Amino acid sequence: MTRALLIANPAAARTAQASVTTVANTLRGGSWDVEVLATGGPGHARELAEYGVSQAVDVVVVFGGDGTTMQAAAALVGTEVCLGVIPGGTGNLLAGNLRIPASPARAARALLTAQPRPFDLGRVERPAGPQYFAVACGAGYDAQVMAATLSEHKRRWGMAAYVATTLRLMPNLRSASYEIIIDGVEYEAHAAMVLVANCGEVIPPVVRLGPGITPNDGILDVVVMRADNFSESVRAVWDLLRTGPSLSGGATFVGHARGREVQVMSEQVQPVQLDGEPGGETPFTASVVPAAIRIMVPPGVRHGVAPASD
Repeated sequence: MTRALLIANPAAARTAQASVTTVANTLRGGSWDVEVLATGGPGHARELAEYGVSQAVDVVVVFGGDGTTMQAAAALVGTEVCLGVIPGGTGNLLAGNLRIPASPARAARALLTAQPRPFDLGRVERPAGPQYFAVACGAGYDAQVMAATLSEHKRRWGMAAYVATTLRLMPNLRSASYEIIIDGVEYEAHAAMVLVANCGEVIPPVVRLGPGITPNDGILDVVVMRADNFSESVRAVWDLLRTGPSLSGGATFVGHARGREVQVMSEQVQPVQLDGEPGGETPFTASVVPAAIRIMVPPGVRHGVAPASD
């Protein structure tokens, strides 16, 4: 019998008590032994996940948004306890990359037949301790959009709230001077956004950064977007959506490089986001932690996820 700890975030957009009960009962209907605990504030999900590890559960299932999920994932790094994801937030970027159904009930049913896969994480060192990201972290425009999108709007409109904020801020979009060091090689960039990606889709399945960006290759991908006015912003987004990151430069506003450790410094301090959550300011250093956790993935999903080992 699979033993699971279900961590629910009552403050997330789609985690009403009835939905939590449905998820728990669905897992129990699949012969899982499930304990249900609710988060009580920032950082509590990690404490609850640590409790799950101490109790030797097989799976820590998180019903919440990306922030809650990554708090719990941090406690699972280097352990044999698997992470299960039930999307309950606004963005649900990790769940989208893994093609986990948006419906909590369907996600719970998918979890019953899911298989564990090794999954890289990005790690950012901060004064309060390391922070992890599963999909991407970034400095500049994307972090500004995340910070400027109100929680009440996210709860009411979901992903449309981010789109509205993106359009509202685009006329004021300006590039800044960055120094980026990737595995010891130094680059200078005039950019509106510097994105360090672990997964291939930043807004699944709409915005795909390009082929070959996967969370199982021990590599981080750095995507740089330059734009200094509204028309250039439109062109940069079009290039990103149409072709993905370009290595050739030229007329495109998107650039791409890869490495295991990425240092990002800026002439002017820029906000930073990790999987859509506030992540401090520049400078920051992101490094990849290969196969940091094991994550439960629905059968048949090959979207950037390593095949099961024999």
